[in-house]
Amino acid sequence: MIIFRVFSESIAQAFLQLRSNRMRSFLSLLGISIGIFCIIGVLSAVDSLEDNVRGSLEKLGSDIIYVKKWPWRDASGDWWKLIKRPNPDYQDYEVLKEKARTAGLASYHVVIGFKTVKFGSNSVEGAVLIGSSYEFDEMFKLNYYKGRYFSPNEYHYGSNKMIIGYNVADELFGNIEPVGRTVKMMGRKYEVIGVIEKAGDDLLNPMDFDDVIMVSYPNARNLANLKAKQIFDTSVNVKAAEGISLQQLKDEVRGILRAKRRLKPMEDDNFALNELSMISSVFDSFFGVLNLIGIIIGLFAMLVGIVSVANIMFVSVKERTNIIGIKKALGAKRYVILLEFLIESIILCVIGGILGLVLVSSIIKVLSNVIDFEMYLSFGNMVLGVVVSVMVGIVSGAIPAMQASRMDPVEAMRQG
Repeated sequence: MIIFRVFSESIAQAFLQLRSNRMRSFLSLLGISIGIFCIIGVLSAVDSLEDNVRGSLEKLGSDIIYVKKWPWRDASGDWWKLIKRPNPDYQDYEVLKEKARTAGLASYHVVIGFKTVKFGSNSVEGAVLIGSSYEFDEMFKLNYYKGRYFSPNEYHYGSNKMIIGYNVADELFGNIEPVGRTVKMMGRKYEVIGVIEKAGDDLLNPMDFDDVIMVSYPNARNLANLKAKQIFDTSVNVKAAEGISLQQLKDEVRGILRAKRRLKPMEDDNFALNELSMISSVFDSFFGVLNLIGIIIGLFAMLVGIVSVANIMFVSVKERTNIIGIKKALGAKRYVILLEFLIESIILCVIGGILGLVLVSSIIKVLSNVIDFEMYLSFGNMVLGVVVSVMVGIVSGAIPAMQASRMDPVEAMRQG
């Protein structure tokens, strides 16, 4: 009952301080509010950014190995060595598809370069031409705004059929139905059979097909020399079978490719086996640094808040010296006086922290409506804001509370 009364009286006293000394309280709590705003605001922004980026990367597939010429890591020191590597080719794809027992699916695609596609008087320049194997659609779960992927016969016979990205379709056809229309590319006529759905508003979009024109691999072989050095990029993509770990898949793929390319036991791989975790590890460090910067900025702001609230509490102790003396003369224990001022300090800081969280929430809502990027204030960050406020209240109120609890009752009543 005593603790409950102390708690209730401390809350009442905290609100009395706010009402009776509004300007002083406002300026003091402003430091806490700004500190919480800095810490939680930066953490929320980083969390939103991280979720957006990692969600985008998940589209690459966490169970897929990408066999490529270049590794997804800093390879600046090995540049001259890596550039001599051959591009993964269709034969690599075929041997992996045939021999890899740990693979559930394999696909291949080649980025041929930038091409111009025409429809009537309209044309799109700089569209990225990709030749893909039949499994490409299933591997990356393509979504279609209109139309479909290549049928088995269209793929096998290398028919002049084309799938285009959303931006290409919009520039070529406008409001005209694109599926079934005939377009021209590299002097040949192609029928459009599908339009890939528009990419989202992700900051990082590794599967952005908006400006792509896609033909089947057999058809692409008739358009260009796919072994030429001018080819931009090739990739063999291997998805792990159900129940198979990525490491098991990687070990088997490495063994098959080394045997196919006739590499000696002491020779290094002349290919890269890339996976999503290689990119994720880079972003782990990046987001860690951003969080640290936010915390450091917030700590400086919180330091100002601690000094401000401590000042309020010292003034409060001074103003209530006579009351403290009377309470102690009537038998109030030291811990009761200590708790009274400590709880009051915590309540003041929590009020400041809540105002900071309200400010963060308001700014996040405004920014989410202004920019094409969804931001949010998570429940975890809200709890963190309140916890930090409580800790600041304890730190800033500890010394004034101890000073009040150690007062001699006679001296206190005389000074009052």
